[in-house]
Amino acid sequence: MPDKQISATLSEADRQAVLDAINIIRAKLPFLIDLTPAERKSLPKMGSKGRGFVDKALEVAEQNPDIVPRSFDVEEMRRDVKLFEALLPLVTAFAQLNELLNDTYTAVGSEAFVAALRVYQFVRAAGKGSALDGAIESLGQRFTRKPRTRPGNKTPDSDS
Repeated sequence: MPDKQISATLSEADRQAVLDAINIIRAKLPFLIDLTPAERKSLPKMGSKGRGFVDKALEVAEQNPDIVPRSFDVEEMRRDVKLFEALLPLVTAFAQLNELLNDTYTAVGSEAFVAALRVYQFVRAAGKGSALDGAIESLGQRFTRKPRTRPGNKTPDSDS
């Protein structure tokens, strides 16, 4: 991977405009819900084969209203199918945007971290006593390992 993939800035005005646009999108989709992981796991999922099944079942229910109980709301099923179909291109677009955003965030974070590592190397190369002792110590804390303790073993600073 090249050292520099991203060289950009995001102005506060543009950042705020994006956040405002997200808020507009949320306002246009007031029915969005937030499932817990357990709820998400428990729901039956509709894949590509499931879509054909749902479409056919709706068609059968619409053409044969006498076979479904009165408590079954065919119109509600129709609204669910229609909303599902309307949301699909949005889900696809947002998934692609989310992937781009995450990839960019990861890459720019990596670039910043690699640059920080280089600065740390430069500071260490300058050596102690060069008025950089505090910086060496501060930056070096990132690489300090805590001693591993096994259950039942006492560390030197533990009580008893």
